[in-house]
Amino acid sequence: MEVFLIRVLQLILALSLLILLHEGGHFFFSKLFGVRVEKFYLFFDWKFSLFKFKPKNSDTEYGLGWIPLGGYCKIAGMIDESFDTEQMKQPVQSYEFRSKPAWQRLLIMIGGVLVNFLLALFIYGQILYWWGDTYIPVKDMTYGMKFNEEAKAYGFRDGDILVGTEKRPFKDFSADLYRDISEAHRVDILRDGKPMSIMLPGELNLLGMLKAEPRFVYPFIPAEVDSVLPATPAAAIGIKKGDRILAVNGSPVDSHNAFLDLIGRRADMLATAKTPADSLKARSVTIVFGNDAHTDTTAVTLTADMKLGYVPLTLDRIYKPTTVEYGFLESIPAGIKYGWNVLASYVDDLKYVFTAEGAKSLGGFGAIGSLFPPMWDWYMFWKMTAFLSIILAFMNILPIPALDGGHVLFLLYEMIFRRKPSEQFMIRAEYVGFGILLLLMVVANLNDILRWLHIM
Repeated sequence: MEVFLIRVLQLILALSLLILLHEGGHFFFSKLFGVRVEKFYLFFDWKFSLFKFKPKNSDTEYGLGWIPLGGYCKIAGMIDESFDTEQMKQPVQSYEFRSKPAWQRLLIMIGGVLVNFLLALFIYGQILYWWGDTYIPVKDMTYGMKFNEEAKAYGFRDGDILVGTEKRPFKDFSADLYRDISEAHRVDILRDGKPMSIMLPGELNLLGMLKAEPRFVYPFIPAEVDSVLPATPAAAIGIKKGDRILAVNGSPVDSHNAFLDLIGRRADMLATAKTPADSLKARSVTIVFGNDAHTDTTAVTLTADMKLGYVPLTLDRIYKPTTVEYGFLESIPAGIKYGWNVLASYVDDLKYVFTAEGAKSLGGFGAIGSLFPPMWDWYMFWKMTAFLSIILAFMNILPIPALDGGHVLFLLYEMIFRRKPSEQFMIRAEYVGFGILLLLMVVANLNDILRWLHIM
């Protein structure tokens, strides 16, 4: 429960900050061009609000809604998610959005996206300034990698050290490494100290590589125990720090990766168990463990979630991380470059959304919340906030009615053809766009529920 609450608090804080600044972008340009803002709300206030106030001599009501799905800035004389059609029937006023030149209305509409994008670049720059860029170079991972059967079919072998592709050397083990391999025609490696190259088609399915069990490639991690959790099966049978897991049910274990693979097969048995006896059988395994001084073979029952209860070595315990530090001025272009790479990667990956597997990968608030760490970590909080800011900026600029991008599309139409779409068309488009957004939200959050129930 504590982990859940920490993640919820981080998610709410990040989204609140991003929503306030996004709507603040619309607010700033509205005030700049003399457009009245009638309401400025964090979260939606359907039927009632949790808090609201209107400063003396101000046209704007500020408030906090009770539905935490966003926020809004209600601009006078504009067809938006408030669907205030009565206002549009009145004579045009000088302080209204619709009375302003198209270029001013365009800036008002892109104000939120602009703030979110610049905010992300700023946060990335500040992360690099305060924490630097710490990573483990792939070329330094001297234990090499473990590969699944698909990768081995292309010519990779366990223990190969990845170097790079024809485009660039690998930096660290991240989604970018998978992306580079998926697009590569040649992957350079070291095998037994000798440089070699693996030829690839250049169009591997990135989503398939990431979702495969086991994954296409992952760092080799020795099956060595870093620590043992109290009151767990591992503690009960006497596993200690420094021991190695040598076999599971007679199958040799040469790495932590292999151990997870073998336990994963038992988890598949557990998922299909029909009786308590079947479940107990799936959870019952024989473990061989030990060190240079002794070896033990013991039968043990895993926990209900198929855990033995030991913590393996982590990459930063096996290899020495590299840290690149940035001065304040250096962090600005570095943050821009980093943020632009995040945006480009995100846009490139969107093509998978239109596949059956990609649709299943959509996630709602649960999936987003799970990306935050289980303990409060300011570095990860700001990194996730910057990432969400990038996503919010990009998603809002999509040409979908009810989003900023839909309004921008209609404004560009007006600027090119010198005439506005009819108000009736705009209202209908707003309803259609709002319906699309609700459908996407339902699908994404339904996926979260199905994953939580282990149905998907």
